[in-house]
Amino acid sequence: MSSPAYDLVTPEGRERLAAADPHNVVRLILPHVPPVAGRPGDDSVQRSAEQSARTLRQWQADGVLARDADPALWVYEMRPADGTPATVGWLGAVALPPAGSRAVLPHEDTYPVAVEGRRALLAATGTDLEPIVLAHDPDPEVPLLTEAARGTEPTLHVADADGVQHRLWRVTDPGLVRGLVGALGRTGAVIADGHHRFAAARANESRAPGAPGAGALLALLTPMGPGGLTVRGIHRVVPDLPLADAVTAAAAGFAVTDVPVGDDGTAAAVQRWLGDPSEEGFLLSDGARLVRLGSPSAQVRACVPPEAPAAWRRLDVVLAHHGLLQALWGRPDDPESVLVAHTVQEALAGAAARHGVAVLLRGPSPADVAAVARTGARMPRKSTLFVPKPRTGLVLRPHAD
Repeated sequence: MSSPAYDLVTPEGRERLAAADPHNVVRLILPHVPPVAGRPGDDSVQRSAEQSARTLRQWQADGVLARDADPALWVYEMRPADGTPATVGWLGAVALPPAGSRAVLPHEDTYPVAVEGRRALLAATGTDLEPIVLAHDPDPEVPLLTEAARGTEPTLHVADADGVQHRLWRVTDPGLVRGLVGALGRTGAVIADGHHRFAAARANESRAPGAPGAGALLALLTPMGPGGLTVRGIHRVVPDLPLADAVTAAAAGFAVTDVPVGDDGTAAAVQRWLGDPSEEGFLLSDGARLVRLGSPSAQVRACVPPEAPAAWRRLDVVLAHHGLLQALWGRPDDPESVLVAHTVQEALAGAAARHGVAVLLRGPSPADVAAVARTGARMPRKSTLFVPKPRTGLVLRPHAD
């Protein structure tokens, strides 16, 4: 009954998951509520949340979901199919830090409509339906405790569609839990995934202070650096913008170069280009032709706020956001004007289907992300894709007993 995180599920993917299993968690995180004639459009957010809450209650009554009798933490291992090292972290409730605290640092902007949708869902269900992901600073005791907890057979073991093996160990040993809480309590963390859910938890707490469970949220804590997550870029799709027009406008601020597309197609050419560390800039495509933008002009660089930290100003996604999308193309930053795509294939298909342009970006390094977060700056929304991703639906956190 597991699924990817809600923001990685396309409408088509949502229908496939829901059709494959009447108890797939996608029915909770992305409930389907048809519009009702005569009702205001924003009414659907609340109705969707209420639908999710009814489904959750029914699954609990039917025994589809089993509540653990005792509190626990979970070791969570994600082992990719390509043989790269596994990412191992700890899953459990993390207290929401007080205002002004630097214990948990965001690195991306959020979109208010998306935050409100997650907040309404959280308030209606009284349950953390999926974890956020935090990358924590190193502590020498954490890996020792992690290995000690993995000395038995895992409690859960599932594989996702990408071949990633997800193994979880339920941990209740008081001494081990106490040691881990102390070790992680000495570290700070950066939000790797879940900025909207983190903001929703904060908003929910402010609306219902003191409510059971509202002062914390479910999180997977992974180490920053070795043994942790890797970062990929999230691409943009600008609908209804012919590539020729996009290139003409972009040429006012960038050097424009066509990139050859071989017999294996545009997606393969993009992957080769993104994998070449000697290349700079970013790519444009309508799904067929491929164009590189490089050597941004002083005019383009001037579009990036000069008072921002250097770690933020040098990022490709910032230059594309401020210098290209807003300054040269005149596109506002909203989900209708600028779509996001998590894979090259999704971006190219989206550009072709929407008669627009894909902006194909490299991801920043984990060090870049941490540097931006520690200065208090924020990247544009949906700038980073940390992988691998935990599955939604394996562990839920109810707020009340």
